[in-house]
Amino acid sequence: MIPARTIQKLIRAASQARKNAYAPYSKFHVGAAALGGSGKIYGGCNVENASYGLTICAERSAIFGAVSAGEKKIRAVAIVYHPEHLASPCGACRQVIREFGKSTTVILANTRGKFRIEPVEQLLPGSFGPEDL
Repeated sequence: MIPARTIQKLIRAASQARKNAYAPYSKFHVGAAALGGSGKIYGGCNVENASYGLTICAERSAIFGAVSAGEKKIRAVAIVYHPEHLASPCGACRQVIREFGKSTTVILANTRGKFRIEPVEQLLPGSFGPEDL
């Protein structure tokens, strides 16, 4: 269970990261924050590319930043993208989040402070993970 104070920190970090999103094509600005096993928070944003397939989502940006910094466990990921709606990660991001455990906490938040918490297992039922290899 992620403490309420930590959830709020993650949402703030994701909101802050969202300000750095590079989305000239879609205008879809997304921020994410990953909570590493160490307790440190890593922000990430979506970065689009004229060659659309090279775009990276905010969730993967945050997680890859955490792993690049030496984290081997991701306890939670918060995602912020819209004033009203709660963003749900794309399939690729769900699989990357799932890599770090079926119970990884996913926090779907909007820019107005509303949020919902779900384990990645709920977002990606019947998933494939490291234990399946």
